[in-house]
Amino acid sequence: MAVPSTNVGLSDIQTTFGGSNPIQISEYYLGGPLVSPATPAPNGPIPSSGQISIGQFRGAASVIATDYLIVAGGGGAGGMGGGGAGGHRTSYSAPATPMSLSTGAYPVTVGGGGSGTGGSSASNGSDGGTSTFNGITSAGGGGGGGANSSNSGRSGGSGGGGGMDSGAGANIPGGSGNSPPVSPPQGSPGGSGRRLAGGGGGGASNGGSNSNPNNGGPGGGGTASTITGTPTTKSGGGGGTGWSNGGSGGSGGGGNGANNVGNGGNSGSTNSGGGGGGNWDSGGKSGGSGQVIIRVPNSAGVSVSPGSNSVSTTGSDRVATFNTSGTLTLS
Repeated sequence: MAVPSTNVGLSDIQTTFGGSNPIQISEYYLGGPLVSPATPAPNGPIPSSGQISIGQFRGAASVIATDYLIVAGGGGAGGMGGGGAGGHRTSYSAPATPMSLSTGAYPVTVGGGGSGTGGSSASNGSDGGTSTFNGITSAGGGGGGGANSSNSGRSGGSGGGGGMDSGAGANIPGGSGNSPPVSPPQGSPGGSGRRLAGGGGGGASNGGSNSNPNNGGPGGGGTASTITGTPTTKSGGGGGTGWSNGGSGGSGGGGNGANNVGNGGNSGSTNSGGGGGGNWDSGGKSGGSGQVIIRVPNSAGVSVSPGSNSVSTTGSDRVATFNTSGTLTLS
């Protein structure tokens, strides 16, 4: 919506940018609660303080300051290495800044968790799916390595943990994190595996741990966000398998690794982007699905589809949560 380019009155400015009655031009300084710093104003500039006039608003268009949290699907675990966490990208913490969006419909993609290896301990887990919103992409977590000396962890948003070397115990590297590279980084590398134990999958905040003799490496920790109004941690790496003990899953939905008879292994949590836990006995577990969260001011109209997604209110903002792929409509 834009202010007319001719015959402009205070009511036109209010219609475009909102505000209460009686209308006062001083409500509409650039960067204030009603007018975003990114507002295009062909007859401006609109001042942030001092003298301000109606004519400076001719043709000015409203934009919606839009924050995001984009979490990709976690990687599936191999027979040994834990799955890497899904990439974690957000504008809701420095140094990133909100997007400036116009009204309209925006597609949202939520990545699924990568599959584990099922009944095979030798194979690598599958990578998680990417999540996207308005040109921002978080990469799926890398799959964990299997029970084979050639099974390094796979690279991804966070890297999968390295698999097992069945020989003398040479280290099997974990996959690279933050792949493809973005700034700030979206994830961390996986830990290395060795004889009888797999490495932990990388998490959004730190890398997966290397295994030590007979004990799987813990998954790397995820990253907390308050974009919903409540602190929530996502994108934890999956723990690796160990002959004696499996590694614990990283905070933020990472699955625990199992011991050699399959005790303790589990999948990454749903909508967390957590990596799956390694499982030598019955095959690696699947990664957790991702999630996309969008936060805008209450002055914006917000709707989501399909109905499995939701809109809530926190403070002076509205929050759209996408647990599945869909469409965000701003009005």
